[in-house]
Amino acid sequence: MDVTGLLYACILLGIVFILVVVIGIFFTSTPYPSMERYESEKFYECPVKKTKCRFPSLHDPASTDLSVIVPAYFEETRLPIMMDEALSYLEERQQKTPSFSYEIIVVNDGSSDRTSEVALQYSMKYGSNKVRVLTLEKNRGKGGAVRLGMFVARGKNLLFADADGASKFSDLQKLEKAMSDIQNQDSMGVVCGSRAHLAQDSVVKRSLFRTLLMYGFHFLVYVLCVKGIKDTQCGFKLLTRSAALLLFSNLHVERWAFDVEMLYLSQRFNIPIGEVDISWQEIEGSKMIPVWSWLQMGRDLVLIRLRYMLGAWRVKTDTKQQ
Repeated sequence: MDVTGLLYACILLGIVFILVVVIGIFFTSTPYPSMERYESEKFYECPVKKTKCRFPSLHDPASTDLSVIVPAYFEETRLPIMMDEALSYLEERQQKTPSFSYEIIVVNDGSSDRTSEVALQYSMKYGSNKVRVLTLEKNRGKGGAVRLGMFVARGKNLLFADADGASKFSDLQKLEKAMSDIQNQDSMGVVCGSRAHLAQDSVVKRSLFRTLLMYGFHFLVYVLCVKGIKDTQCGFKLLTRSAALLLFSNLHVERWAFDVEMLYLSQRFNIPIGEVDISWQEIEGSKMIPVWSWLQMGRDLVLIRLRYMLGAWRVKTDTKQQ
C-alpha cells in the first residue's frame, strides 16, 4: 500500500472510531436525570421527639429565608468546625433580625463513619427546624448529594457550602448583595464564591505538574462549557429557589464536575450569574485525589459538551412535580 492509500485508510479508521464513540455516547446516555430516592431518604430525624419526619419538597413554596446545603462524605472530624462557624453567624444574624429564618441540611453522602451522628448533635441542640440531616443509602458523589439536599430545602435562597469550612461563612453577605444586584424578574440568579484572586499564591505552593493540570482544566471549562466565570469549582454558591429547581431538575453529573454543568445550564437558560471574591483557606483532609480527580473532571467536561451537543442529554423547562 502506498503512502496515499495508507493515509486514506488512517482517516477512514479515524472516522469510524469517532462514529463508534459518538454512537456509544448517545445510546449509553439517559436523556433526563433520575430523581429516584430510597424511601429512607424522604425522612429526617427529629431528635427531641425521637420520630421520623417527612422532608418537604423544593416544588413547595419557600417557608424560610435561607437553606444551607452541606454535602458531607466521611466528615465527622471536619464538620464541627464548619457547623460552629455557620451557626454562630446565622444565630447572631437572627438575633439582630428576628424575622430572618434559616435551616442547615447536612447530607451524609453514604459515609459509614459518625458524620450523621455528629450532625444530629446540632439538630438536638438547635432543633430540627434549623438543622436537619439527610442520610443517603449509598454514595452519590458531591453533585448527587447537593441535588438531593436542594430538593428537600425550604429556603427562598439556597446556598451550598463545603463541609470542610474552607470558606468564611460570613462572606454569604457578599453573595447576597450580588444576588440582589443580578436577580432577574423571574427571580432567577446564581452567585459563585470565587478564589480566583488567590490563584497566584496557590500556584506558588503547587508542583509544576499540578499547576499545568489546573490550567488545563480551566482551559477546557472555558472552551467546552462555561465562559466568563473565573472559578467554577469553589464550593460556596448561592441560588434563588426558582433557579435551583430549574437547574437541579436538569443536572446529570453527580461527581466533582457538577458545578460546571450547573453553570453551563445557567448560561443556556440565560440565568444571571454573579461571581464574588471570598476568603478561603486550604484545609487538610480533601477527598479529591490530586491527579486522578482532575483527570476525571476533564473527562466529564468533554462528555458534558458532547452529550448536550448530540442531544443525548436534554433539558426540560417544565419543572412541575411528577
